[in-house]
Amino acid sequence: MHGSEIQIWFFIGLLLLIYGVLIFGYGIFELATGCYPAGVQLTSLHTPIWWGGLLTALGVLYCVKFRPGRA
Repeated sequence: MHGSEIQIWFFIGLLLLIYGVLIFGYGIFELATGCYPAGVQLTSLHTPIWWGGLLTALGVLYCVKFRPGRA
């Protein structure tokens, strides 16, 4: 591969990072305000915070590992 090419995994990492930050932010907002969706069971598990954190961590990992210009 040439040094000027950008791998698709970098863009996948960016998407995971963006989605993770959005979901994590919603989870924090949900936790702070107590506005849980009606009829949802097990809201005490705070799944948006867990999934948002996981997606953010994976996104950062992919962005660092496959960043452009890395030798």
